[in-house]
Amino acid sequence: MPVTAVTALIWFIVPLAIALAGTWLALRYARGRGLFDQPGERRSHTVATPRGGGISIVIAMLLALLVFGYLDSGLRPLMLAGAVGLLLVATVGWIDDHRPLSARLRLVVHAVSAGLLAAAVLLSGHGALAALFAFAAVLVLINVWNFMDGIDGLASSQAAIAALGYALVAAPGAPTWLALALAGACCGFLPYNFPKARIFLGDVGSGALGLLLALLLVVLLTDTDTGTGFGSRAWPLLVLPLAAFLVDASLTLARRVLRGEAWWQPHVQHAYQGWSRRLGRHVPVTLAYAGWSAVGIAFMYGLTNTGQGFTIAAVAAAAWCLAGGLVWFLLQWASRKS
Repeated sequence: MPVTAVTALIWFIVPLAIALAGTWLALRYARGRGLFDQPGERRSHTVATPRGGGISIVIAMLLALLVFGYLDSGLRPLMLAGAVGLLLVATVGWIDDHRPLSARLRLVVHAVSAGLLAAAVLLSGHGALAALFAFAAVLVLINVWNFMDGIDGLASSQAAIAALGYALVAAPGAPTWLALALAGACCGFLPYNFPKARIFLGDVGSGALGLLLALLLVVLLTDTDTGTGFGSRAWPLLVLPLAAFLVDASLTLARRVLRGEAWWQPHVQHAYQGWSRRLGRHVPVTLAYAGWSAVGIAFMYGLTNTGQGFTIAAVAAAAWCLAGGLVWFLLQWASRKS
């Protein structure tokens, strides 16, 4: 294999191995400390299950970000801000996994992490629009992954699939390696979480995945060598790998807000939760979401490589999200009928 292929493989395998070993240790720790998610009417599982396994992904990716920052001076501000933000988000999530913290405190920490990445974007020579995107992406994706982490394998598999999709369109070098490292870390955790969960991500893991995906998006959107960079007209296509989660989370959240419900509280109103409840199984739902995201990535890759302009890219992204919205409404309707 060419040296570049070997390097890419290393960036995938090393985080995978770290996460695989780290999740095993996290499982032993959770059992020893009695860190279990108990079944309940606001939960989608039926047996007490250890939580906090996402700490393994945090450790693997924290090391990866520090190495990236050392090797690539151009990405150093983004990598250091991402590493500090990851540490903050993971720490507050880890504490919350041990004893509940207020939603307000967690949001403040998330906002600080978002501000750090936005500041790093400005320090890297990019404009206010890119910085604003970075701030919003961190806040949105952290909370989306927290909201959507509810059945076996869903959150970690969607993060892995999205990262692999971004690796397909990223510029050779650090952007690709970062995407592969995130995919590898998720794949190291997945055997413990799917098809039958022996341990959950916990808040430490779900929040970390959201931040890492936001960081990856910022790297792609600000990298001048990447075909979907901020100066490129095709950047709206980058929403396609995330569309399944963004649509389900945003529509469910909007409905809860309109109903005057406490939207920040745990619930089982997402489309994936109702679907898995009707089936009595998690695996088909997780695989269906994976298939949807894979098709979205295929569209992203095809349209990116055919050099489509902004209008086509924006229409494709909007159409894919609208199609996802239609599926969401159908799933919610089926849940009410059952």
